[in-house]
Amino acid sequence: MTPVHRWPASERPRERLLAQGPEGMSDGELLALVLGCGSLEAARALLAELGGLRGLARARPGELMRVPGIGAARACALAASVELARRLESVALLRGDPIGCAEDVHRALRRRVAAVEQETFWLIALDGRHRVLALRQVAQGGATSVEVHPRQVFDVVLREGASALVVAHNHPSGDPEPSAQDRELTNRLRQGAELLGLRLLDHVVTASGGFVSLAARGLL
Repeated sequence: MTPVHRWPASERPRERLLAQGPEGMSDGELLALVLGCGSLEAARALLAELGGLRGLARARPGELMRVPGIGAARACALAASVELARRLESVALLRGDPIGCAEDVHRALRRRVAAVEQETFWLIALDGRHRVLALRQVAQGGATSVEVHPRQVFDVVLREGASALVVAHNHPSGDPEPSAQDRELTNRLRQGAELLGLRLLDHVVTASGGFVSLAARGLL
């Protein structure tokens, strides 16, 4: 195998990125740059072993280290890169940004939860003009359900001095259709919000197959 530093400059991942930008590069080439110069074969082997980028996003460092050529340093670099990518997606919803519809919530969360195999429950605390005060994950459950106590939600809302809130959770199955449990929780949260003088604006279920607004279904 010819070392990368002996390849023609036009074929080396680093030189290609500097000259052309990252958009036209393959997944393997981009991954090789994260792993370090000379790691293109290791990058390709890693993607093949894990089933592509989705598998890579779900893998823990210990799983990554089982692939030949991936030691602790590279596994940690990959895990950190994946987590930064997830956090970058959530940056699309910043403090002060307005929430206008359920699609705003879906867009803010869909990439962050795309590779998560458990249901996670999220809260968006809003001011009186429906601008974001805080975005928080308040609970994590299993593959088909997440248990949420209203106190977990309202503690954050009151601490932020919010006037309204939107809640959301993901369905790892890919089907955003709300369950009976989802509808029951929505009702409990609505009642709790009313007692505290708050407005629960929506409960959004997000999934790879789209999203459902329980407010749009007339369940709030």
